[in-house]
Amino acid sequence: MPGLAANSLGLIWSNLMLHWLDDPLPALQELHRVLEVGGLMVFATLGPDTLKELRGAAACAGAGDTLRRFLDMHDLGDMLVAAGFADPVMDMEMITLTYPSARSFLADQRHLGVRDALLGNMGWRDRRRVLDAWPRDADQRLPASFEIVYGHAWKPEPRQIADGRAVVKFHSR
Repeated sequence: MPGLAANSLGLIWSNLMLHWLDDPLPALQELHRVLEVGGLMVFATLGPDTLKELRGAAACAGAGDTLRRFLDMHDLGDMLVAAGFADPVMDMEMITLTYPSARSFLADQRHLGVRDALLGNMGWRDRRRVLDAWPRDADQRLPASFEIVYGHAWKPEPRQIADGRAVVKFHSR
């Protein structure tokens, strides 16, 4: 099946997908390719403070650090520029959900279609120790923080053509 044509989209919205890629740069380069000049890319992704409570629980349980790692918004901004985008704007917010039990957290992840991917490559015994070490809040609920990173950037006029020559424009007054 052929891919999207170059310069064929005016707007791209990526919602909570980029954090599943080990290296989002190739995807950003492809998104840049299909976006028309002047087009806008907007996205939301998870940031590095996502599930900080479980990272702490893993350290306390001696289970190592196998939880999925997420990129910092500054690194994502640098990747946008490296992919050819211009004027990236990044922001973030923390959202904390609370769960009555670890089982309800895991069920929530399965409903999202990620199964247990947020916990990384962790054995059953380590997973059990981490979930048991997860600190509860004052209401005896399990807090789960999600750092949501928002970003957008534009596709600028090209600075060079396909053969590598620079594009220089002269304007008369």
